[in-house]
Amino acid sequence: MAISIALTMSLTQVPDSLSAELVPAGNRSATQPDIPGASKRRTKATKSSFDEKYEKIRDLIADDSKLRRKIVSVSKLYKIDPIHIVGALVGEHTYNVDAYDRLQTYYIKAISYAGESFRFEHDGESVVDFVKRPEFDDCDENSDSAKLWTCREDVWETVFRGKKVAGVAFPNDRFGAVFFQPFYAGQTFGLGQLNPLTALIHTDRVSKVSRLRKLSAGNASKVYNAIMEPDSTLAYMAASIAESIDNYRDIAGFDISGNPGLTATLYNVGNPARRARELAEENAKRKKRGLKPVLPRENYYGWLVNDHEDELRAIIKR
Repeated sequence: MAISIALTMSLTQVPDSLSAELVPAGNRSATQPDIPGASKRRTKATKSSFDEKYEKIRDLIADDSKLRRKIVSVSKLYKIDPIHIVGALVGEHTYNVDAYDRLQTYYIKAISYAGESFRFEHDGESVVDFVKRPEFDDCDENSDSAKLWTCREDVWETVFRGKKVAGVAFPNDRFGAVFFQPFYAGQTFGLGQLNPLTALIHTDRVSKVSRLRKLSAGNASKVYNAIMEPDSTLAYMAASIAESIDNYRDIAGFDISGNPGLTATLYNVGNPARRARELAEENAKRKKRGLKPVLPRENYYGWLVNDHEDELRAIIKR
């Protein structure tokens, strides 16, 4: 994983006087980084191939003018290049799931979840109660949703993940997988294959920009409806990508807005703020040793996006 996980919670910031360094377009790696075994097994089980899955999602976008218009429209609202949303869609449906045949299928799937009754919990404890524990006291309830839930994710990673707290052992897994996937671990939903935690992180930005109602961890069905319904899921995708661009500019000092492979990588691996902090800390150490800074790098998922960037941009312009 080229953009690695930061377990530190320090908030290294780039001084305002310094402008962010533009990361060039294209891949830093000459060859595609290794594809995880889980992705290979899923694809093999469906008797498909990565090339076939890429072509399927590429063709879905190319043949659906309504979807392309929605992508361009929401990208304009969030002030990002549409290639970033297209790249995330291509990565998700190439390596994680198979694309449906048409956009309407996603609307139908969203409706099927609308009446479900469930809650976000682990071992009988709801996440709403869990984050009231004293370990989360430093996470400001009055801060925006991105800062609040990112802080809670950081606390989970440093205090609870894979550890015993007050005699209780907690799973060695992501916060989003443990508390926010009530059907089965590893499940993401909808056109954008979003995790419910991602929607909660970005609900304030989406509410402000798209005028959608804010989401709450106490109402799981509303969260699932938001990530299943194509119109709203595109807004959450755009918010997530915009947040990653902001994090890398403000924390690590890099402008990744011209490199869809990097935004796709972050869409895939998540936790952009922590990853930006780690990169900033690594480069601060390198600077003290007189070394050049390390540029952010794409993973296997982002590498594919950059490799096909010209083709994908041509599709958007249709």
